[in-house]
Amino acid sequence: MAIVAISRGTHNGADEMASRLSGQLGYPYVGREQLVAAASTYYRIPLEEMQAAMDRRPSFWDRKLGAHIGFLPAMRATLAAQVSHDNLIYSGYAGHLLLPGIPHVLSVRVVADLEARAQAAMQREHISRAEALTRLESEDRKRWEWVRFLFGVDWTDVGLYHLVVNVSRLSQEAACAAVARLVECPEFQATAASRKVLEDLALYNRVLAALALDFRTRDAHLKVTVDDGVVTVTGTTRWAEVAEAVPEVVRNVEGVKRAKTEITGGEPPVGITGY
Repeated sequence: MAIVAISRGTHNGADEMASRLSGQLGYPYVGREQLVAAASTYYRIPLEEMQAAMDRRPSFWDRKLGAHIGFLPAMRATLAAQVSHDNLIYSGYAGHLLLPGIPHVLSVRVVADLEARAQAAMQREHISRAEALTRLESEDRKRWEWVRFLFGVDWTDVGLYHLVVNVSRLSQEAACAAVARLVECPEFQATAASRKVLEDLALYNRVLAALALDFRTRDAHLKVTVDDGVVTVTGTTRWAEVAEAVPEVVRNVEGVKRAKTEITGGEPPVGITGY
């Protein structure tokens, strides 16, 4: 099993490459839009809210009030569920950052020359070249801010990727051939150890999302760790109702074999964290 995570911008040909690669390798292909919709449905988050949270950096008040805190783990848990049984190609803004620490994820950054992107925008959106360039600059800035805020990295840093492909300089066929060859390398083959990391990450994010989206526990300061189905939650809260709700929420998450909680009293900061 291998996972190909393609990081893309706007109008750079990455989706076309992902679709072509899916046909070539026989791997299912999931785009960011499908992932957002699936997470929205499973976690009962209004689609418009989910789309907005995944499109732009939260405002100051969103961050201050802790809004959308469960959306990212919901996305990660949904993606992890997609790759738990099959090979997969995912194309999104920062796909590999949604699956941190998984050894058999091949991270690919697809780029294209600005003029080529502008021409694609002009054709698809029926706008002038000046409008296309303005929109691309705006979208690139929003994407950069989104990734920086959520993950604390610069998504243009080539050091984040195994492979960077400029599809303005390479044909789609050549780009897909390069990725297909890398997929066959031993370091991108799933092992028992790497599958355990993926399973722990999936469960961790399911628990995180459940705690963050439940009104009783979303404002508690909690730390979550997962090891082979055993979930440990520690933290502080001044409300006895919160301490009572935490183990109930955790036990109801699919895949939890045993839940250990240690919630103490006090004045906690707001937020839910993990490892």
